[in-house]
Amino acid sequence: MNEILHAVFSTEGFVLGTLVPFLFVLTAVVFVHEMGHYLVGRWCGIGVKVFSIGFGPELFGFNDSHGTRWKLCAIPLGGYVKFVGDMNATSSQPSSDEIETLTDAERKVAFHTQPVWKRAATVVAGPLFNFLLTIAVFAVLFTAYGRPVMEPMVAEVTAGSPAAQAGILPGDRFVSVDGSKVQTFADVQRRVSGRGGDAITFVMLRDGKEITVTATPRLMEKEDALGNKVKVAVIGVVNNQEVGQPRLITYSPAGALAAAVEETGHIIQGTGQFLQRFVVGREDKCQLGGPIKIAKMSGQAAKLGFDWLVQLVALLSVGIGILNLLPIPPLDGGHLLFYGVEAVIRRPVSERMMEMGYRAGLLLVLGFMGFVFWNDLFGC
Repeated sequence: MNEILHAVFSTEGFVLGTLVPFLFVLTAVVFVHEMGHYLVGRWCGIGVKVFSIGFGPELFGFNDSHGTRWKLCAIPLGGYVKFVGDMNATSSQPSSDEIETLTDAERKVAFHTQPVWKRAATVVAGPLFNFLLTIAVFAVLFTAYGRPVMEPMVAEVTAGSPAAQAGILPGDRFVSVDGSKVQTFADVQRRVSGRGGDAITFVMLRDGKEITVTATPRLMEKEDALGNKVKVAVIGVVNNQEVGQPRLITYSPAGALAAAVEETGHIIQGTGQFLQRFVVGREDKCQLGGPIKIAKMSGQAAKLGFDWLVQLVALLSVGIGILNLLPIPPLDGGHLLFYGVEAVIRRPVSERMMEMGYRAGLLLVLGFMGFVFWNDLFGC
């Protein structure tokens, strides 16, 4: 019995080792996302009926002075803000009959009676707050720990690699990758890792002269910092302590904020690039995972330290923000798509068209959820 309790409740066990870190990561990301909707909605004068973390039966909650029910529910795989006038958790357009059931006071603060710009601002605030969370996390980490970097130098070239075939030599220095200047070796890795199969132009500095070469990265399975097997694109160059001259960049709070914004931009760009390549079948399907994979990664990050766990929060927050901006109802991006059409044609999209959009979008969302669950359980 003692062995079972230790396996479950020790820091190496399921509860403290995996479940608690997973709930921390997911709750932080969901809370910030929904808080974005809530704060901007309130600022726009929209009434809020429910702020929920999780779905299903309520575990506990309370009502605030504005009449909003704050609650934690049993299924911690998301959350929602329900505004006055919403007939469900997805904030889909209510029917004319449903609007008629609202009192005059409710209609004044109902979500769907507001100008289109207020509705759009409230919806986009969720993903925006996800990006702001990532910026905040990196700003704090850069301020506290600085940032280790290495010069963009080539110490070794793997025989038969794309770099060797392109003529890159030990001692070369990367100047630019596909026209983008690079300052560190990490800059080179970032611009190459998501471009498997793409011909990339490199400008190298050799003996004081710039030369231009072209190499096509190949996918290679590697182990990331959390111990997961991932496929990344490489050209076959290695840096080391001698030629890379590692150093630690320290930041003032303002400098850390600027660096955090830049880093978040790189992550958004890389995530968007991955999704584009995934849609056309150029990325490994096993790179996408669902709650089970996130739980596993949360446990792995927690073992490495709290700073690793908050970095995972930052990365997941970007992913959630981008996914919610996809123009698919009932995601935030789907709402924004309808509001954009409404702004152009100067009238709301018809109830029938919205209903068709929500049904089709819901099928896509459910299909995606089924896909990542399959990956988690059987596919990878």
